[in-house]
Amino acid sequence: MLRKVISGVIGGILGFAIFSILGLLIGAFIGGNFMTDFKFNSVQGYEATGQIGAILGAVIGVSAGMFIVITIANRDKNLKNQ
Repeated sequence: MLRKVISGVIGGILGFAIFSILGLLIGAFIGGNFMTDFKFNSVQGYEATGQIGAILGAVIGVSAGMFIVITIANRDKNLKNQ
């Protein structure tokens, strides 16, 4: 049980870091090239869509990172029991 919790926390942190940076870069690319008039949080263009991309990337990254790492931890545990 403790192994799943630790794995989930580590996976969530790694997923958060990786996906929020990717979301920021993808959002800034989209905002800089296609949505230059878009406004969010008192900023416009690539800055606004970059913030949205970072937020969405962080949410997706935490959940995906936790799921992937817990799945790997369970698979390794099941292989050892056989």
